Amino acid sequence: MLVILDWDGTVCNSEARIVSCMQRASDRVGLPVLEPGAIGNIIGLGLPEAIAELFPESHSEQRARLREFYAEEWVAAATEPLPLFDGVLATLDKLLGAGHQLAVATGKSRRGLNREFEDHGVGHLFPVSRCADETASKPNPLMLREILAETGVSVSEAVMVGDTEYDLRMASAINMAAVGVSYGVHSRERLSDCRPHRIIDHFTELLQWSPLVA
Repeated sequence: MLVILDWDGTVCNSEARIVSCMQRASDRVGLPVLEPGAIGNIIGLGLPEAIAELFPESHSEQRARLREFYAEEWVAAATEPLPLFDGVLATLDKLLGAGHQLAVATGKSRRGLNREFEDHGVGHLFPVSRCADETASKPNPLMLREILAETGVSVSEAVMVGDTEYDLRMASAINMAAVGVSYGVHSRERLSDCRPHRIIDHFTELLQWSPLVA
């Protein structure tokens, strides 16, 4: 089976850094410094879409400057790699050992994802990935369609795993199986509203979902 993983909030524990970088960048632009919950709500979207959602009254110049400043803040904050959630690496190894394939579908930029791959030495585990700056942002399912096309896997043989409704809605749009993770940015209740096939509380529980059991 092809296991397509969201990155931020599913594989990587990055919420705090995303929130702080957005707060500092918006302050530099002169936009409101939003509370963490509001910023956490848009994690998973592409950066332009996230900014438009957070600051609907902002004008195009402000949004462009905010994207620039956010990128600067992110680089400045990246003094050490962000942690992966407990059990991620062992679980990925077991999935591959059982014959499953891995891919990533993320709201990150390509530059950002490649940096994460390099920091953790895991790029070789994901021969196929899609980022929001090279295709349509979630919840549009285009990145999933592109991953399926590149791997040659049918939708019935793939699953999307993510921590936000954007991940689950994206999968639902093309009738792909979906697994929600409760430890990310969206609540279990919010994930449940999207009717995923399963919600897990720890990444290792992927190995207990029947379609992935060896």
